[in-house]
Amino acid sequence: MKKSNNKILITGGASGIGLGLTERFMKEGNTVIVCGRREDVLKEVSARFPSLITRVCDLEKEGDREALYKWVAEKHPDLNVLVNNAGIQQWMSVSDADFFKKAQTEIAINIEAPLHLTSLFIRLKNLGTVINVTSGLSFVPLTKVPVYSATKAFFHSFTLSLRQLLKDKSIEVIEIIPPALNTDLGGIGLHNAAPPVSDFIESIFEQLYQGKTELTFGFSDAMTKAGPEDLQKAFNRMNAVS
Repeated sequence: MKKSNNKILITGGASGIGLGLTERFMKEGNTVIVCGRREDVLKEVSARFPSLITRVCDLEKEGDREALYKWVAEKHPDLNVLVNNAGIQQWMSVSDADFFKKAQTEIAINIEAPLHLTSLFIRLKNLGTVINVTSGLSFVPLTKVPVYSATKAFFHSFTLSLRQLLKDKSIEVIEIIPPALNTDLGGIGLHNAAPPVSDFIESIFEQLYQGKTELTFGFSDAMTKAGPEDLQKAFNRMNAVS
């Protein structure tokens, strides 16, 4: 992936890791489009970055995803990078009364949306890079977020296959594998003790420009290199019953 002069769509690019990616890509001289469900948040980010292009889109809805693609194909056919970043994390138990309903929402946003968008956007003749944001929990689940962990394991596996499947189209597939970071993912205050997004962004962009296709940081770097015994130890440590 070239460093600048790209046109990049980042799903969920107005907050958290997505916002970190948006800011850095713009700083590097790229045109960035972000989509998200909350119009007020998009307006706030647009006020900070006047050149940013925004689009309201509820990725849980198939129709919204199709409308997003049609809009990009018509208005921004030179788009060459798709970043599947949007995701939700819900702390819940399988015994919760609304567990299945919440699980359906997580599956729709964390799995169905990026798969659908990928299948649509590879039709763009200029698309050269797909970036998927997974998680260190792809390798060792946190049982407080059972469905989130499972969706990220799915998405990691899919990304490995996608990299192979898109070789004949000369489309590069990059995986960003973050650990827990100081964002509002899962709820305000849950990750206040985690590393800042800025440190993470600095590290992954250094790896990106080294030509790496699997970008890791801290805990996620350790988990991608861990063997079965170390993964089991990590699982026991993370999910210890107090």
